[in-house]
Amino acid sequence: MLSAYLEVIRMRFLMMLAYRVNYYSGILIYALNIGSYYFVYKAIYGEQAIIGGLTLGQMTTYVAISWMGRAFYFNNLDREIASEIRDGSVAIQFIRPYNYVFVKMMQGLGEGLFRLILFTTPGMIFIWLLLPIQFPTDPSLWVIYFVMLFLSFLINTQLNIITGLFAFFLENNEGLMRMKRVAVDLFSGLIIPISFFPGWSKSVLEWLPFQAITYLPSAVFTGKITGTAIFQNLGVQVLWFLVLIIPIYVLWVKSKTRLFVQGG
Repeated sequence: MLSAYLEVIRMRFLMMLAYRVNYYSGILIYALNIGSYYFVYKAIYGEQAIIGGLTLGQMTTYVAISWMGRAFYFNNLDREIASEIRDGSVAIQFIRPYNYVFVKMMQGLGEGLFRLILFTTPGMIFIWLLLPIQFPTDPSLWVIYFVMLFLSFLINTQLNIITGLFAFFLENNEGLMRMKRVAVDLFSGLIIPISFFPGWSKSVLEWLPFQAITYLPSAVFTGKITGTAIFQNLGVQVLWFLVLIIPIYVLWVKSKTRLFVQGG
């Protein structure tokens, strides 16, 4: 069975490879986004050395690593699942000898690996040539960051799967998917670091899974989070991964009694 799941990863990787020109152009688009944020934050900082616990150099690195990390963990599994539910093709998945949810996660991983190798890595080098990015010099910090980035992928994918499975109950969950995407980008710290939020809202966000997607790994990479706090925040990511398994399991079990096909 493991070989079957590995084949799923390979097939999705090859499928993405067939349309790789789109991702090469995406590097330029992401570079423009990162450059725009850099000049905005440079103007915000002005003469101030530190804002929200980050220097301008750390903020530049935070913005770059956050957006390039997004290229790895981002996927459209929620839309894929919702589409398969609406057209009824998900029904065939019930009789196949594998777990549908796990297959979707492996497809997302294949897409993420493609983006990591052919988008994130060259994109980060390209941005490094343009902006004053401060890479960590400790090799162990790189290892920890990639572990946290992988957990970011798992948590974001779990949220996508949960959102997609709601199509069993809502029939059209387009609004829910859009709300989820905005919530992830805003509350994960991609657009604004969590440390920049007011005290009360920061406390609320710390109880939600979104910070585990972008803010925690990026804050570790930039040196905002150091020492034993790194492993505490790594534990937060692991905890959210385990917690999100529960609603996925409940939704998948309940959804098997909700399937109906629209149209002919």
